[in-house]
Amino acid sequence: MSFQPVFVQFWEKVKESIANGTYAKLTLAKTIGDTELKNIYVRPVLLANDVFSLSLSAKYKTEEIESFHTIDEAFLVLTPYLNNPFLTALLFTTENDITFKLNKKRVASIIEQAPTFKHASDVIIEMKAKGII
Repeated sequence: MSFQPVFVQFWEKVKESIANGTYAKLTLAKTIGDTELKNIYVRPVLLANDVFSLSLSAKYKTEEIESFHTIDEAFLVLTPYLNNPFLTALLFTTENDITFKLNKKRVASIIEQAPTFKHASDVIIEMKAKGII
């Protein structure tokens, strides 16, 4: 069974958290074995003229590569990294922490826990103040 339908549900929670101003950060982590790519961090940014974008920072052993994408583009960019090399995606919001997880048999699940962060990301707070969200 494919994990993609569950990741689509997870991504809906990402979009909801941005829309309602509770998004703190998103991290792809827990690699399979020793890989060159260690983490991908997803942070909201405001580009010129207050254009909302997501910054994807891919942390490798020897370098970091940053790219900017719309919410829908980010989904397409991140999906191929699930299952190879990442087994988890962690969404931190002010309401709860939501974890997309692939187990050893590559069955996907979504787990919700108490929030780690008390405040949304600075960009989300700025967007609320400017009336963008």
